[in-house]
Amino acid sequence: MTVSMPHLSALQGLFPDSDPLLDGLDCYVVGGAVRDALLGLPAGDRDWVVVGATPEQMAQRGFIPVGGDFPVFLHPKTKEEFALARTERKSGRGYKGFTFYTGEDVSLADDLRRRDLTVNALAVDIQGQLYDPLNGYQDLKDKVLRHIGEAFIEDPVRLLRLARFASRFSDFSIADQTLALAKELVANGEVDALVPERVWQELHKGLKTAHPLRMLQVLESCGALARVMPGLVINAPVETALNCAVEKSLNPEQRFALLCHQSTGIQAIAEHLRAPSAYKELALLLPMFMADAVDANEVESVADLLRRCDVLRRPERFALMLAAAQCASDVDTSCWATYAQAFAGIDAGAIAKAHAGQGKQIPAAVWQARLSALALIF
Repeated sequence: MTVSMPHLSALQGLFPDSDPLLDGLDCYVVGGAVRDALLGLPAGDRDWVVVGATPEQMAQRGFIPVGGDFPVFLHPKTKEEFALARTERKSGRGYKGFTFYTGEDVSLADDLRRRDLTVNALAVDIQGQLYDPLNGYQDLKDKVLRHIGEAFIEDPVRLLRLARFASRFSDFSIADQTLALAKELVANGEVDALVPERVWQELHKGLKTAHPLRMLQVLESCGALARVMPGLVINAPVETALNCAVEKSLNPEQRFALLCHQSTGIQAIAEHLRAPSAYKELALLLPMFMADAVDANEVESVADLLRRCDVLRRPERFALMLAAAQCASDVDTSCWATYAQAFAGIDAGAIAKAHAGQGKQIPAAVWQARLSALALIF
């Protein structure tokens, strides 16, 4: 995504015009909403940080406690999350190995310093005043993704987020030291503590961007790709297919199928990532439609593939798969659509009626009728 220079005036719209619940509360909108507003992009969901308050005071105001490891509260009307300002200390391996402190003495700057990247360590108050203790605003203008402190290597999720932000903001560079720390994070084994569900969450977001390939390239450049997505093959055909998927605005399911289509262990990759069944199914179907995987001029081959695709009950998935196949192979989609229409156009009920009392013969008769319908258009 190509972004413009920051817009300070956009910060004015991040706070609600009036909210009695926030009166007298030292609170700030932080993180992504501020970053995107400065870039002139839709701000999306707001994250809030509250400074100098106790859980009891938040509850007395009517906020609903929902936090686990640290105090987080829901606004009773907007349902937005308000977290007490906190610091963190490494206490174990992985992204859950942290101890948090949320005392009233934790400042806004303390809270911002525990974040991953400088461009995500920005805050704005109710007057629209920007707080930027880590020079994130300058990095936005310079289009640089830069870590915050050596603690970057303590949380492997920060590596995933760095890669995902690189795909979203494709015209941003990654600071040399940040990339070096990413490699160190992989080398020291922290990356192995990532759970598949979190890897999938970040990959799914990355697949939605205009440059999903860059996320994978960043992970590969620091040695993490083979650790978090074992078996995945990234080569020229995959790169071409993903670029095509972006040009055609294909959805994340189709992009995941194209991402995997050069890999031999697609099922293992999908299961390792805990990918939803719809994503796994489409990824497994796509290679069947590669130009050299089926004889589109042979009736039995075409009929068998249509059956395996469950085109009768899942025509929408079949259409998604055909659109994805166009990005990976020379597929005649209009021809396949005609085949699918002929295959599905058989009146199975009428055939069953004609074979009343001959139940065992009905499936074979229906199959033969489908083959005959296909033969007519070959």
